[in-house]
Amino acid sequence: MNPELEIIKAVLMKSYDGLPYYLKACFLYLAIFPEDYMILRRRLVRRWIAEGYSSEVRGKSMEEVLDGYFMELISRSMIMPSQQSIHSRKGIDSCHVHDLIREIAISKSMEENLVFTLEEGCSLNNHGTVRHLAVSSNWKGDQCEFENIIDLSHVRSLTVFGNWRPFYISEKMRLLRVLDLEGKWDLVDHHLQHIGKLVHLRYLSLRGHADVFHLPNSLGNLRQLQTLDISGCCVACCAPTCLAEELELEDEAQLNRRDVCTAFCCSILPYYAAGGRNPGGVEVPRWIWKLKALHTLRVVDVSVGKAVLQDIKKLTRLRKLGVTGINKRNGQELCAAIACLSSLESLSLRSYGKAGLSGCLDGLSSPPENLQSLKLRGNLVKLPEWIHWLKNLVKLKLEWSSISEHDAAIQVLGNLSNLATLRLLDDSFVGEEVRFSFCQEAFPSLKVLQLDCVRNLKSVGFEEGAAPKLELLQYSGWNNDFRVGLFSGLPCLPSLKEFMLYREHWEKTEVVEHLRGQLAENINGPVLKSWQ
Repeated sequence: MNPELEIIKAVLMKSYDGLPYYLKACFLYLAIFPEDYMILRRRLVRRWIAEGYSSEVRGKSMEEVLDGYFMELISRSMIMPSQQSIHSRKGIDSCHVHDLIREIAISKSMEENLVFTLEEGCSLNNHGTVRHLAVSSNWKGDQCEFENIIDLSHVRSLTVFGNWRPFYISEKMRLLRVLDLEGKWDLVDHHLQHIGKLVHLRYLSLRGHADVFHLPNSLGNLRQLQTLDISGCCVACCAPTCLAEELELEDEAQLNRRDVCTAFCCSILPYYAAGGRNPGGVEVPRWIWKLKALHTLRVVDVSVGKAVLQDIKKLTRLRKLGVTGINKRNGQELCAAIACLSSLESLSLRSYGKAGLSGCLDGLSSPPENLQSLKLRGNLVKLPEWIHWLKNLVKLKLEWSSISEHDAAIQVLGNLSNLATLRLLDDSFVGEEVRFSFCQEAFPSLKVLQLDCVRNLKSVGFEEGAAPKLELLQYSGWNNDFRVGLFSGLPCLPSLKEFMLYREHWEKTEVVEHLRGQLAENINGPVLKSWQ
């Protein structure tokens, strides 16, 4: 409304007009998300894939192409990086949109009937052929308003940001490709019972809904589904507790007796009877093999039986897989399934309990050669023999691994020519004295090293020529281990930019000053920062 801002608006419009055609669609798509919303790169790129915003080009997958689009929007200042994470091999985990830029995205998307947001005070007589529908957390309308405000038969994506209502999933959405229900609100099992009628669905996210633990059989009809994100969905209750809560609930969106009975009889009881007790994992039904187009699936609990591994083996287009509940009874079947997934790029394996992953991964004779990210959580004792074959591995995370052969493991990891991020977390290495020696020419591509709660860590030393590309070193540990001399050779790291130290460690001023002294000798001028 301020006329003095017209010049700024004109400049920003030129920025938009100057975008190549393939970036304009990606940019306008951002109008779906609320103001100041942190948009995860992973979420955005997978949604773009489902919308068909790119195709594979020679030597690059669709995800790689769209990751390039994401970075190009950042380089053009159309979106701003929210944070750079040491946990991401891409470097940037998320983005947000400046308010003025967002206004352009909203106005342009409305002109082209691309995005409409149901929010408090929105017009009730739109009736347009909108492609992307977003439901704001402050919208309080009823089913009649929802079905009449726009033509649902043309909607390609539905994104809900809270205030869940069962009628949001409508049979009228015949062309729906993206259903994004990520969040933490009152979504429960029976709300998903008709989801199988959305036969064009390519992206489905139920991420973060702890009360979703049973997927409907109708989901097997979604033959075009590419991404099924069920991270954070789990068995998190028992029937008596649910029933007690249900007696006090009045909102129609809350759990009812049917939910309780269904949950207990169809999912909870058989789940625990079969031995399933793995937090963060979901038992998937036997029809999962029908989803031939699926390329993302996590986190699947395989402790309840081996049959699901036979089904996963048939999902040959999978690029990202997360599995929990691994044990010696299903370890061989797991290895056989992974060996069949030649397109796999990201693999996360978890096992809880004392035995953990020990002896479960030895049967993997031929790991996927394109594997770029590997996360192992659970007792290993020693690294699997096949890790040294992962020449394309970029990111490795070890947690609770209890590896006792320190030197041998570091030597194997140091020979991985493309390893850029190494995260050694809680009890990944064990022993009375844990010492890491980074030898000359080891870790040639390593850029990020995180050491977090490695108990009894006595020394971390870098020889001349080791880790020549290391930019970020992050440390958090036990106070007794943090002492003068814990780190040595820091002046020998020619690319080091930051040493991030856990905030509580700053109380030990003598040790902190010793670190500062080492960093001061480094010709690259790295800085010491705190984190928490």
